[in-house]
Amino acid sequence: MLGWKRILAVIIGVSVCCSGLMAQQYKVSGVVRDAHSQEIIPFATLQFVGTQTGMVSNAEGKYLFELNVIPSDSILVRVMGYTILKMPVSREQKEQTIDFEVTRSDVSLKTYEIKANVNFALILLKQIVKHKPENNYNRLDNYKYEVYNKLELDMKNLNKDKLSKNRFTKPFAFILDNIDSTSEDKPFLPIFLTESLSDYYYQANPRKTKEIIKAARTSGIDNESVTKFLGAMYQNVNVYDNFIPVFDKQFVSPIHHNGAFYYDYKIADTQYVSGQRFIKLNFTPKRKGENTFIGDLWVHDTTYAVQKTTLSVPKDANINFIHKVSMVQEFRQLKDSSWFLYKDKFIADFWAPSPRPGKTFEFIGRKTTSYDSVVTNDTAATNIFHDKKYPESVVVLDSARDRKDAFWDDNRPEDLNKNEVGIYKMIDTLQRMPLFQKYSNTIRFLATGYKPFGPIEWGPYYYLFSQNRLEGFRLRLDLGTTPKFNKDLYLYGYLAYGFKDQVYKGKMSALWLLKRHPRMYVYGAYTKDLDNGSHYYDEVGTDNIFTLAIRKGGVPQKFLLIEEKRVEFFKEYYSGFSHQVSLIHKKARPYEPLPTAAYFPKEPNGRDPLTTTEVELRLRYAFHEQFLEGNYYRVSLGSKYPITEIKYALGIPGIGNSGQQYQRMTLSVSDYVKLPPFGSLYYNVFGGKVFGTVPYTSLEVHPGNEIYYYNKYAFNMMNRFEFLSDQYAGFNVEHTIGNGIFGYIPLIKKLKWRQFWTAKGVIGSLSESNKQLNLNNGYPFKTLQGNPYLEVGTGIENIFKFLRVDFIWRVAPGSLPDEAASKRFGVFGSFKLQF
Repeated sequence: MLGWKRILAVIIGVSVCCSGLMAQQYKVSGVVRDAHSQEIIPFATLQFVGTQTGMVSNAEGKYLFELNVIPSDSILVRVMGYTILKMPVSREQKEQTIDFEVTRSDVSLKTYEIKANVNFALILLKQIVKHKPENNYNRLDNYKYEVYNKLELDMKNLNKDKLSKNRFTKPFAFILDNIDSTSEDKPFLPIFLTESLSDYYYQANPRKTKEIIKAARTSGIDNESVTKFLGAMYQNVNVYDNFIPVFDKQFVSPIHHNGAFYYDYKIADTQYVSGQRFIKLNFTPKRKGENTFIGDLWVHDTTYAVQKTTLSVPKDANINFIHKVSMVQEFRQLKDSSWFLYKDKFIADFWAPSPRPGKTFEFIGRKTTSYDSVVTNDTAATNIFHDKKYPESVVVLDSARDRKDAFWDDNRPEDLNKNEVGIYKMIDTLQRMPLFQKYSNTIRFLATGYKPFGPIEWGPYYYLFSQNRLEGFRLRLDLGTTPKFNKDLYLYGYLAYGFKDQVYKGKMSALWLLKRHPRMYVYGAYTKDLDNGSHYYDEVGTDNIFTLAIRKGGVPQKFLLIEEKRVEFFKEYYSGFSHQVSLIHKKARPYEPLPTAAYFPKEPNGRDPLTTTEVELRLRYAFHEQFLEGNYYRVSLGSKYPITEIKYALGIPGIGNSGQQYQRMTLSVSDYVKLPPFGSLYYNVFGGKVFGTVPYTSLEVHPGNEIYYYNKYAFNMMNRFEFLSDQYAGFNVEHTIGNGIFGYIPLIKKLKWRQFWTAKGVIGSLSESNKQLNLNNGYPFKTLQGNPYLEVGTGIENIFKFLRVDFIWRVAPGSLPDEAASKRFGVFGSFKLQF
């Protein structure tokens, strides 16, 4: 009897084991990710379609079904704020991996709204905002961390067959091996990769930041200023700020102190991770077309700190050349229980026009930043600010761009994938190919106007020919040196010839860079040419082929032949202060209708009233000004602070036949101020005074504009040489609003036009002695004494994404009897390419 019991127990045990094995004979697993950012999505709901079988993914976004039978032929994933995604499941395969990549939905949270007396999401938001001061890592007295940045640029939607057969791309067929075909629907070609590893330091009072870039690696670009911008200093995004920058636009943070005005909120989930409770808060814009996000926040329920946020830019946001933008910011708790940055991701799908009508080039950029070795409220974070070895706010170590592969292998937070490893090899191979260099130089020539020939370059091409009433048809040839000649010495010159006046003009100059950081140089130039009315690097003058057809009708051109010899010494300091000393000898020869030299006869001692010898001192202060460096010159990208400039000039008679004695002082303060959500404001206030009695060529000739291309720096409804002053003060204001009223007009709203307004004014006077010398010579000069000049304007920009139209009214001074009505209003066009 006992034997039968044992046999029965064995049979039952075997049956139980077999049934257990039978119950787990099918396994379906995978991970849920955001399709754009590739970030994992935790706690997503998965369900076999048409059944009650389902589960929730874990904190790492992973799931695993262990089933006796597959209950349905498809499985879906559901995440609030995302489109529901279904994937097929095989009923035959024992083990299968199904990864989900879900796409963010633009559906408003009002779709899921449940009527209730209390909105718990707004109560949670109120607590998050209340605790922002203590959770924002910038509240700390100081901190430091090691930061790793990786930026990748890929070309999307490529057709391998077409590229391999195209006669222009066929020689580069080897790069097609780098096309990632893991997703057959959307293959992409990695074309650019850069990495940087740096130490970042922050001090709150007084506020100071410093970054030491220890290692930097770029494929195809070897430019120190680019290396700096790819570090951490210029790319910080902080979800605790009220506004978050996306390219050059300011978007409202979902935890803005008045977030409920901009967003709808809904609590989507609650989960426990490592014994701590986190609440998921979803948000969508209240109104379409505003600079707001779609996304979610995971919030720690004890401290109300953000543990992770995912932000996406809606499709209807007013931003150019962008299909999709996603940002992810993740925080970790430190040993002292405070929260600090752990990881950033920024992903952008954008496009550029193609030469083929109706076609575009598609790109995707990915930036990943990780933070490590965080130290807070410690002298280790502040001692660096007293170290004289690192005077700049961003320092690139000499060895940074010479790091070997072994260094990167040891210091990267995570290994490069197959595509990223291939980029470096591909770019190196391309740059050694003569045909690739030819294509690159051709594109560079069309974009910049310059064509290099070894140690020299020709350009820009748009100066090659022009036309005016004095010279008739004018030809001009520009030549300069390249770094192959000398990396610190730049020689440049041009020769121009007018076929009507049959006179050669030209320029010769030399720039010797004694030091690049901070900048110090010596410059010398000799110029003999017509004054074309251009004084700023981005100002359109009359000496180019593009202004031939856009001159104002009935306004005669005015010309001065300027012969100038100039020597400059410039020195800059790490503080942002700089000074420049110049010695200038200039002879002016005006042409009619301007008063010519005949109105200013030479003095008995032979001195020329229209010749000056001048010593000028320029002092400039631009705190934390950023620059984009070229081979020799650089372009200012502005500063977060006002830029102040003071000039003092002394005219010395008797040197080089100079006949003028005077002193001149000018002051200028300018700034770009961001006013989110109301756009940005540019202002410039200026003033000056000339002490002495001098011809009009040495007075302040207020800048006018005689073409229909809008001039940011000039008075567009004023003609050149219309007003003279020897003391003056003025302002220039431009407020770029953004959508403005266009955001409320349904049909216009889709065009993504943008609104702005401008105002420019100046008041001035002329001494009696300067009036007697300059106002009785047959030319209708005017003064602004008692009659200040004012023009205001508004307009539309972002027409077809690059055109701007200005409508300008000349408000003051009042109309003169002989003044036509057309001089009171004008329409101007210009090009403005921006995000």
